[in-house]
Amino acid sequence: MSNTSIAYGSDPQVKIQSVGLFAAAMQRKTGLNRMAGKMSKQEDASGNIRMASTNKKPIVRVQELSRGAGDEVTFDLINPIKAVPIMGDAVAQGNGSAMSFDTDRLRINQARFPIDAGGAMSQQRTPHQLKSLAQTQALSAIERFSDQACLTHLAGARGYHDNIEWCVPTPTDPRFASVMVNTVRAPTRNRHFISTGSGIEQVAASGNEITIATTDTFNTDVVDGIATWLDGMTLPLQGVEFENDEQAADDPLRVMLVSAEQYDSFVKSTNFRTLQSNAISRGQSAKNHPVFLGNALLWRNILILKQPRPIRFYAGNPINWCASTTSTTETATDLCPAAFGTTYAVDRAILLGGQALAEGFGKHRVSQGSYFTAEEITDFGNRCEYVAGEIGGRSKIRFLVDHGSEKQYTDYGVAVIDTAVRLAGV
Repeated sequence: MSNTSIAYGSDPQVKIQSVGLFAAAMQRKTGLNRMAGKMSKQEDASGNIRMASTNKKPIVRVQELSRGAGDEVTFDLINPIKAVPIMGDAVAQGNGSAMSFDTDRLRINQARFPIDAGGAMSQQRTPHQLKSLAQTQALSAIERFSDQACLTHLAGARGYHDNIEWCVPTPTDPRFASVMVNTVRAPTRNRHFISTGSGIEQVAASGNEITIATTDTFNTDVVDGIATWLDGMTLPLQGVEFENDEQAADDPLRVMLVSAEQYDSFVKSTNFRTLQSNAISRGQSAKNHPVFLGNALLWRNILILKQPRPIRFYAGNPINWCASTTSTTETATDLCPAAFGTTYAVDRAILLGGQALAEGFGKHRVSQGSYFTAEEITDFGNRCEYVAGEIGGRSKIRFLVDHGSEKQYTDYGVAVIDTAVRLAGV
């Protein structure tokens, strides 16, 4: 750990007349907090069986662990049944269809960001309020971490894009597993697609490289392929319902998070203004919910939103995928093609339906909430450190779902599409 120290004769001390302080700007969050609701209860599941309106947010929050001891919570899925009526006087007794369930689980842990506010003389030598700045830095870090952890679990990968804004380390970092708390699980076979340039297909590999070319970008044909896939699914991703969206029940939406490069590729392939107008119009029926504003685009009931941090794989990076619908074994030896060089990469778009990610929280013994802050005075009152943290965890919701012909491991509310992107500035 490096300590905050303002030495005698340093710039901050010399510039005693300073009246301003500039901070390096960080990227905004993804806005995933706008897509969170409560974990479904039995009455919600009953409504879903009847195809009635239920709470359908991409992120569901589990509060049970904030009410008592424990660091793990489980939640269940009731599988659909293939029911055929018994007609006339045929015997119904003893011929009932059996119900089946599957279970997923979520663990929580404590995450903290301590920031050193310097000693008494460092605070004396600068006009800047180091304690206040340390508090702001810590709060910013915990917010970014929460957002990035959600994004990583939803994507089923962290990727290898890395800069100072990332609080979640790359998969090669020995801290990665503990930081993520719950295992980051590659997309299930039935939820992982790749661009063909003219549509989508299931991910595949050849010669230890993912089968994708630099021309297999994100465009309207890809979104059309996704929409067609959604329309033809036996057990579709649930629609996403935002507050006050009067069209939600009859005209359900899904949300797609794309990188800046994917977004740019998409808008170049279509009439950008029309798609933006579609989003604004749908937003008006939802009392101008903020998710529909700004850079939002709407095409075939897929709301496309730009995320500032890509889930990105560079040439030679492994892209984990599942080869079977009946297994969660991940193939981890297939790479982003070497031919991509330093000019191209693979970015992952994330398609969200309802109830894609579980987010659980515990209770801090002092704050009595999931998030907490604290100030610590050390060294006989000379030094100050500030910390912000959370007691929580996230996990993509996955069940063994009965699809009729077989039971398939299924990411319940999320699918991903890998596409080629040309890297900006190269």
